[in-house]
Order: sequence, then structure tokens, then C-alpha cells
Amino acid sequence: MKNVFYGRFPLEAATSLLFFQKRGSTQELLHQLKYKGRKEISSFLGAWLGAELKDSESFATVDLVIPVPLHKQRLRKRGYNQVEGFGKEIAKALAVPYCDDVLLKVSKTGSQVFKKRFTRFEAETVFTLARQQKIDNKHILLVDDIVTTGATLEQCATHLLQAKGVKLSVATMAIA
Repeated sequence: MKNVFYGRFPLEAATSLLFFQKRGSTQELLHQLKYKGRKEISSFLGAWLGAELKDSESFATVDLVIPVPLHKQRLRKRGYNQVEGFGKEIAKALAVPYCDDVLLKVSKTGSQVFKKRFTRFEAETVFTLARQQKIDNKHILLVDDIVTTGATLEQCATHLLQAKGVKLSVATMAIA
């Protein structure tokens, strides 16, 4: 997974729990999580990956877990951030705080599912950083559901790395 971000932003470590294939079991699992209200899947996957990460040297220095945020309209419609349970369980396994009030989504974007690969990289201000002092000089684990092109995680990383002395790692439920 680290190769996806090679040369795009500095990265301490990166991992993904599952491989995503169209019409595969991972696609069905994530579809149930995101569109069928099965939010317990998020916590299950987080506990699974958290158990793996707590014994990993690469993730031993993580200070804080931050999820990729949802826009408040999407959050209202879905009723939950599909990454929340995942992030909270990983944070619990690593014995570090889960922090969802630093990285905020400020503009609404359509679902990435139907976008062409190149369109996902179009630059627009989607995220912003709040409460920067919370992350100064911290090793942050940024969590998301799936990485395809890496555009979303790269945008988030750009904002998080504006804080003083930040080190960044990434963990996702799946990689396509």
C-alpha cells in the first residue's frame, strides 16, 4: 500500500486489511457498511486490524487516530461515518485517542464510485484543518474505508502535514 503514495507525501507506514475486487466479497461487505446501514462492520474490521497493528513496530509510535471525515450533509443522510467504528477500534487497540474534530470536510463532493480515475485528482478545497495544536508534533494514523487512486487520502495528508512536526501513517479497510 505504501507504493500507492510513493513520492506524493511523506509517509511513515501504510496498510490495508482487505483487497477489493469488483463483485467480490469485499465489495459486498463495504456496500453493506456504506449503503445498507450495517455500521457494525466498521467496528469489526477495526478490531481485526487493530489486533494486527498493536504488535507492529511500524505503528508503535502512533499518537492519534484521525478518520477521513464525511461532509455534514452526507453524515446526516447516512446517519454515521462508515470509518468511525474502524478508527475507534484501532485507536483502542493502540491505546491512543480517536480524534474526529481536527480534519473537517468543508465542501460536498459526489460519490467517488462513479468518478473516472483522473477526475478524482481534480484539485478543489474539500478539507480543512481545525484545532491544529492537537496534532502538532504527533504521529497520526489517518484511516479510511477504501483506497483506489489515493486522491482523498492525499488531500487529507496535505492538510494534516501543515501542522508542525507531524508524521503520518495510513490504514484502510480495503485497497483496490
